[in-house]
Amino acid sequence: MNKYYYDKEFELRYFEMNKFGVASPTTILTLLEETAADHCFSINYSLYQLREKNIGWVLISGFMQMERYPKYKEKITIRTWLSEYTSIKGIRENIIYDEQNNIIGRAKGLWIFFDIDRRRPTEIFSDIKDRWSLYNEESIDCDISKKIPVINNYDYEIKFKVNRYDTDMIKHVNNIRYLQWVVESIPEEITDNYYLYAIDGRFIAEAQLGQTIVSLVKNDTNQIMDKSFLHTIKIEGTDKACATAMTVWRKI
Repeated sequence: MNKYYYDKEFELRYFEMNKFGVASPTTILTLLEETAADHCFSINYSLYQLREKNIGWVLISGFMQMERYPKYKEKITIRTWLSEYTSIKGIRENIIYDEQNNIIGRAKGLWIFFDIDRRRPTEIFSDIKDRWSLYNEESIDCDISKKIPVINNYDYEIKFKVNRYDTDMIKHVNNIRYLQWVVESIPEEITDNYYLYAIDGRFIAEAQLGQTIVSLVKNDTNQIMDKSFLHTIKIEGTDKACATAMTVWRKI
């Protein structure tokens, strides 16, 4: 392992493909999460070891941009590193390479170190910071701290029940599930003719097991060439917003 970054290779599998025979956005987000988990494991602070201390990492904002999605059996390499720390937060950078070392995707996430029992941030262990170090370079120039507004007027909506398989080891709805809820709410005429080029998301509050969430979508007219949408995930029957996002879709 390089002192400043960590590389993880994947070969894309059949069940990770969409109907066009390329990896789905959910697959890519899952592989990014797996790479981050392996990076934790590589410094002897696996997610399971942290769980024994009632600690976990929680994503609070993130951005992903894909120039193209890999095909079945294609091998990709995800490179990840930490570009910035505060006492409780870290910014994780990611670049996705194909077998010819071309960059096909980039991602950035702001993670907090989280006390599971108290449900609040806690200070990152100094040993973790020392072992990971910092690589002061961004994977992509974007501001993931900028607020994405909650929408109340919308063009489309769809509802989902929060089930047990939606939650992870820290009793938290996994961020991948929010991406699925966002993509599922996009009309078929878009998903049949466009691919998800970019998603920018903010995680505001936790959804709980058994609740029903409503995924709201509004057309964003700011984009000229691409299709763009604003998204809000709310708890049904309340004004509580769990997440907001913006997606950009490009013609296939």
